[in-house]
Parts: sequence; structure tokens; C-alpha cells
Amino acid sequence: MRDLTEAQLAAGHSVGIVCDSTTGGEFEERLFGQMKDSLALGIHRTPMQRHVGPGDLASAWRTYRIIKELRPDVLHGHGAKGGAYARLFGSLLRVSRSRVARLYSPHGGSLHYDETTATGKLFFALERFMGRFTDCLLFVSDYERKTYRRKVGEPPIPNTLVYNGLRAAEFEMVPTAPGAADLLYIGMMRDLKGPDIFIDALALAGARLGRRLSAVMVGDGDDLPRYHAQVKRLGLDGHVRFLPPMPARDAFALADLIVVPSRAEAMPYIVLETLAAGKPMIATAVGGIPEIFGETSPALIRPDPKQLGDKVSEALADPGAYRSLMPGTADLKARFGADVMAAEIEKAYFAALRR
Repeated sequence: MRDLTEAQLAAGHSVGIVCDSTTGGEFEERLFGQMKDSLALGIHRTPMQRHVGPGDLASAWRTYRIIKELRPDVLHGHGAKGGAYARLFGSLLRVSRSRVARLYSPHGGSLHYDETTATGKLFFALERFMGRFTDCLLFVSDYERKTYRRKVGEPPIPNTLVYNGLRAAEFEMVPTAPGAADLLYIGMMRDLKGPDIFIDALALAGARLGRRLSAVMVGDGDDLPRYHAQVKRLGLDGHVRFLPPMPARDAFALADLIVVPSRAEAMPYIVLETLAAGKPMIATAVGGIPEIFGETSPALIRPDPKQLGDKVSEALADPGAYRSLMPGTADLKARFGADVMAAEIEKAYFAALRR
């Protein structure tokens, strides 16, 4: 979001952000603080619960009042809740004769549900219904677009694939700090992202290599106490350091090898950021991650502790050989540059305004 916003500002657009105020912490607050003075339409944070519930009525009314006052030309909703608000409120503004383009970028969310369950059927029926109020769908990965088609159906509206993009500065190499750990996990502390897989694999790889491996785990979340307990149970106390959220490039310097052990993803920025910074990594072949590495990349594994432990052992046994398996910088820039992303999204905005 920040990269897209900066690119849109550079192109001369007036930009604003409306988002949830109940998630995030000090790190996110600092990021918003750095951006607020440059956004002509401001940053507006209001409580929005992740799941559907009674609180949505009050949240929707607050959000609608904000958007109505801003009177934007384009409403671009990210994620299931943001997408619903952008399309519903954009449609309401059209009733009052405001011309608003309504775009939606799914980011996992409701697409993670099983289409054979009652909950999944309900959400996918709602997605089909909301298609009537959508001018364009923007997918961040081909995996996500295929999942949408399989679970929701072929979109009856324009849709396009636009990969997430990184700024030029993010393609600068990040050197490893002296005394760095062997492994880094950075992300939300919840099972969907696989911190438990990471910890189990750390113990397995250490046993295979014949030494205790060291690791840094950066992030926060409700499941964090369980991971502390897991580390203690496996006798890894003193070998795993837990740190609060920080800028990704600061975290990259803390270890030799970065691991993304997620059980499910859409198109995670952390994978792009890691590779752009010149860091070797291991990632699970879920969501759009294989589209970054290539489907047959030996750096990809299943979200399984044994597979991850074996791959960690291989990578640390010969770091130079493993680093050579990573995608090249020139290819990454051509496909995942912020300038490429912003230009494609801008094109979609203007096409939607002409509909």
C-alpha cells in the first residue's frame, strides 16, 4: 500500500487512505506518521473488525461518512472487508450522481475458505453478488485469479493481474551484520504463517548439522506465547531471539538465511523484499510464491517441518551454492518494480472511470 501510494503521489494524484484502527502497533503508527503530511486526502483510521459481525453496521456508517466527505474519483478496496466497503459506498455515491470508479483487490481473506462448506458457499455467493457493483478486479497473483475463478466463478467484469511492486531503493543489497544468526523469520505470529513449522525445523536442522542453530523471530500476534513455549519445550532457549516488528530491511541484516514457512499466502511482499535485498531464502510453494521463484525452483518446499529442516541443512552446508539458486535482480525489477505496478493500476483506474 505504501509503495503504491508513493508511486501515485509521484504521478501527481491526490491520495488518501481509509483503514482499520484496531490492528497494528507502534511500527505501523510510525509508518502512517511518515506518510500523513504527503496525502492530500489524509489518513483516516476507524475500527473495522476482520470478521463479519454486528459491529460492521457502525463501522460501515463511519467509513461511509469519511468517504462521502472525501468525494474521491476512485475507490480501491483491498481485502474482503475493504473491497466490500469500496464497492458498496462507491455505488451509493453514484446514486447521488458522483462518478466513482470501484476497484477491488482480493488478498486471500474469503478466498481461503473451502467452497464446499456452508461458510464458504455464503462468502462466495456474496462475492458473486458484489461483482455487480465492481468496475474492475485487480489480482496480485495468477494463483489468486485462478482461485477466484474456481471458487467464485469467471468474473463478468474486467479483471487483470498486477503483481506487487518494490521501490528502487528496495533493490539495494542488505549486508549481513557481524554475529548474525543462522535463520530469520519475519511476519505475523500466527499459525497460518508457519512460525511453529519454523521452530520445529530449526531443531531438526540443528540435529542434522550437529550443532545448535541460532534464529531471530521478528513480529507480533496473538499466538506469540505459544511459540515462546515451543522454543522452551524443544530446548532452544538462548538460541532463538524474539523481537518486535521492525522494517524488513533492518531485520534482513540479522541473519544469513531468511525463511517464509507459510501455510497459505496470496502474493507476500516479504518474499519480494528478501530477494530484492539480495538475501538467500527458503519459502513454501503456496499461493503466488512459485510465480516469483519459478514453479520448479529448488528453494521451494511444502509447509512441513521435515522438508524445511532438510532444506535449511542443505542451504547452510554450502551457502554459496544455495545463493546461486535465487532469481536474478534484473528479472525481479522487470516484473516486480513499483513503477510497473503503479502504471498498470493507473491504467485500470482510468479504464474503470470510462465505463
